[in-house]
Amino acid sequence: MSKKPIIGGIILVAIIGVVFVGAQINPDNPENEEVVFHVTLADPSQYKCEPGFRCEDHHLHYRVDTYIGEEGVYMFRFVANGDSPKVLSVRISNWHGSMVTTDEPLLFSESFILKGTPHESETSLYYTWDYDGQKKFSISEADIFSSKIAPGCCQIIINPNGDLMGPVSVDLIKLR
Repeated sequence: MSKKPIIGGIILVAIIGVVFVGAQINPDNPENEEVVFHVTLADPSQYKCEPGFRCEDHHLHYRVDTYIGEEGVYMFRFVANGDSPKVLSVRISNWHGSMVTTDEPLLFSESFILKGTPHESETSLYYTWDYDGQKKFSISEADIFSSKIAPGCCQIIINPNGDLMGPVSVDLIKLR
């Protein structure tokens, strides 16, 4: 009896196993992503003003209370176009009830700048759009449980800096 088919079968099973395990531990594998938060901002009525502030465009923002119950590496992903806000400021802070507070450290804060990349085809020139800025960040267990009111609960605040008309989708993704 020839041992070649048996050895070939073992090698084939080993290759399939390595590919499967590699796909599961690869941090760039989309299956390793967990969307923690998603919003599509396409209407100025989605932006609100905090009580006590004059409601001018630069004070308007989108705020949501959400739960981030695990430490790990997180990333923002955007779907933008040329009409999207030119500067999109995003803050994540521990949840303190219905108020936005500034007395506690932020878990994340960044102002993203909209960048267009030109692409030329045989018949036309077109652009793809993305936000430039620090998209990946870590949240530690100490960060999660430092909220005195509701450990793990956070406020995500998205400020279009007065540019309310353009649509943008925002995802917060837990990578690992």
